[in-house]
Amino acid sequence: MKPTPWGELPVSDAHVHFFSHNFLSMLAAQAGRAAGEVLETLGWQPPAQDPTAFAHAWARELDRHGVSRASLIASLPGDEASAAAAVSEFPNRFSGYFIANPLAPDAPARAARAFGELGLQGLCLFPAMQGYSLHDPRARALVEIAASHPNTLVFVHCGVLSVGVRKKLGLPSPFDMRYSNPIDVHALALAHPELPFVVPHFGAGYFREALMVADLCPNVYLDTSSSNNWRKYLEHPMSMAQVFTRALAVCGPERLLFGTDSSFFPRGWNSAVFDEQVQALATAGVTAEAARAIFGGNLDRLLARPA
Repeated sequence: MKPTPWGELPVSDAHVHFFSHNFLSMLAAQAGRAAGEVLETLGWQPPAQDPTAFAHAWARELDRHGVSRASLIASLPGDEASAAAAVSEFPNRFSGYFIANPLAPDAPARAARAFGELGLQGLCLFPAMQGYSLHDPRARALVEIAASHPNTLVFVHCGVLSVGVRKKLGLPSPFDMRYSNPIDVHALALAHPELPFVVPHFGAGYFREALMVADLCPNVYLDTSSSNNWRKYLEHPMSMAQVFTRALAVCGPERLLFGTDSSFFPRGWNSAVFDEQVQALATAGVTAEAARAIFGGNLDRLLARPA
């Protein structure tokens, strides 16, 4: 529970990257460096080799901040088992997401295993990063796999994509912005009206377009995570309170999911994002009921599993 202007609230974080030991090893291989050198460059604490032990580290970190639950993202294709180990260890604490590249030949099999055997609940698509259109039949096939499993969602990164880790390691980031418009989510959301689609960072620069799709499709949700620095691109910059006011007018409080975009240690859970968004929502004048929904109730409802 977290103290807020509305009293103590249970908080569920919809956006935490699970930078596991396996993730670190894959990242180091991409950079052509030893894992220890990568850690030194990034200034990270080494994650435990056992993903279950790393899950315990995250559980202790959330306890320290009074956070009830979190969605953990396996942040490179091929690291699904790490997030699954965390979920298996703390099934009432964590939900697991995984990134899939529809262009990879084994993507359908990996997605089916992730949702089935591994018990993960979120498919993460990064079209600009991996260079495909959401209209590609291979992307649609992965969404259909998600739709065939109950209590799942599809997370689609849109807008500006900047990966600080890659920049620090000197890795190229040839992201193709042609594939980053939330408008492309529209057809998929219409085709699968029972499947929730989550657009993080309020569309990351495509705020207007994200709101348009959310207005047309009641199964589209906005994730509030990160510092939301995309606001600097607006002709008339908005405060976070103004962003929330506009989003609430279109989506209502039932389709906003609080998240931090936390990722590495020693920083751990990024409480500064929580503090800023509490202040913004208080300034926007939301009710205690709305705050309870945004800061955890909505995510818990979407990912609730049958008893």
